[in-house]
Amino acid sequence: MSETGVNDNGIDDPETTTINIRVTERQLAEIDAVWKEEGYTSRSEFLRHAIRDATAHPGASRDMLASIAAEEHAMRKGEHDAVSREEVIEMIDDEE
Repeated sequence: MSETGVNDNGIDDPETTTINIRVTERQLAEIDAVWKEEGYTSRSEFLRHAIRDATAHPGASRDMLASIAAEEHAMRKGEHDAVSREEVIEMIDDEE
């Protein structure tokens, strides 16, 4: 049986369900760092978006996502230039 969830404002939300997951302390620290850095209002909001992305785009391979993350990290450090939309589409097409 699932429970009614609570939204980010602390109000019962019949549209959401509370779930429990287990993560390592390291994973929790990484989750907390990312949601704050990316401007999410809460850990729950971040995780909902992560789940939505994973379920909405199940064809995105782990390797492709890792590559995107690596490129983003390199761009933020000034090691790579941004790529165009067309280049991204070409990269995705190459993966398929």
